[in-house]
Amino acid sequence: MAAEIPIEGIYIGHFTDREGLTGCTAILAPAGVVASVDIRGGAPGTLETALLSPFTSVNELHGLLLTGGSAPGLGAAAGVSAFLKERGYGYKTPYARIPLVAAAVIYDLGLGSATACPLAGDAYRAANAAGRLTEEGSVGAGTGASVGKILGEAGAMKGGLAMASVRMADGVVVSALSVVNALGDVIEEDGTILAGARENREFLRSEEHVLSLSQAPSVAGLENTTLSVIITNAKLDKLGCHLVARSSHDGMSRAINPVHTPVDGDCVFVLATGEKTSNVFQVGVAAARAVAISIRRAVKVAESLGGVPAFKDL
Repeated sequence: MAAEIPIEGIYIGHFTDREGLTGCTAILAPAGVVASVDIRGGAPGTLETALLSPFTSVNELHGLLLTGGSAPGLGAAAGVSAFLKERGYGYKTPYARIPLVAAAVIYDLGLGSATACPLAGDAYRAANAAGRLTEEGSVGAGTGASVGKILGEAGAMKGGLAMASVRMADGVVVSALSVVNALGDVIEEDGTILAGARENREFLRSEEHVLSLSQAPSVAGLENTTLSVIITNAKLDKLGCHLVARSSHDGMSRAINPVHTPVDGDCVFVLATGEKTSNVFQVGVAAARAVAISIRRAVKVAESLGGVPAFKDL
C-alpha cells in the first residue's frame, strides 16, 4: 500500500529488515525547508534537534531520519547525510555545502532480533529509494512498531507507519507521516479501542488505567515512541513551525491513550516548504487532525509480524 506525497520538493524512502524486524525511513528535502520539533514524554531518542530550536540561527533542514534500533539506530543518519552530500545538497558555507539532517528513533528491540539495528548504509539505501510515493504499513521505521503494551508486551498489537493529508480551500496542504509504537492503545474518535492491549480491557476503560503504570511494573523496562512528521506547503518561520509542532501533539492525545508517558519518547517534526501564505492557527488545527488520522491509519494498514497480531487479522 502506498500514499502519494502531495507537497513538491519532499521525497520519502524506506529500508526494511524483514529478518530483524526493524528499519528506517528517510524524508528528504534537498532544496531545504524551514523546520522545528516539539518533544513530549520521558524517553526520547533524537539527533540534531537542538538545531531546530527557534532560538538557533540556521533556518534550513535537508533531511530527516526516522529509525528503529533504539539509540544505536541514530547513527544511521550519517547515511542520509552522505547521500545528500554526494549530490551537492546542504547548507552553504564558505568551503562546502553541509547537509543538515535530524533523526529520531523508536525502541523496537522486543520484536524480531534485539541486536538488529539500521546502519548508515541502510539509511543511504532508504534515501536512494526516496520518491513521491511512500509505502505504508509495517515498513521502514514502522516495521517493528507495536502498541498497547501498558499491561505488558504479551497483549500488544502491531503498530506501523502511515500518512494522512488535510487540504484547505486556500491551497494549503498539511500532511502527517506517523510511526506508531505507543505504550498506550490507539483509539477511534468515539473512544473505543482500535488497536491495543488485548487483555483486561475493562480495566483499561476504567478511570484507574491512567495510574496503571504503577500497577504494571512489567512496562518499566519498555521504551515506546510515536513519531510524527508534519509536511506543509505553508509559509512558516521557525517559531511558527515549533508552534505547529506543539499543536500537533493534540492529534496524538486524540488517537493514543495514554500518551506522552514516562516511557514514551513522542515527538513531532514540522517541515514547511513555504509556497502558500497561511498562519500557525490554521496549520496547527489541520496538523493535529492529520496526526490523529495517520496514527489510526498506521495500525489499520500494519501487518502481523513476529507473533504480534495486527488489527486487520483480528
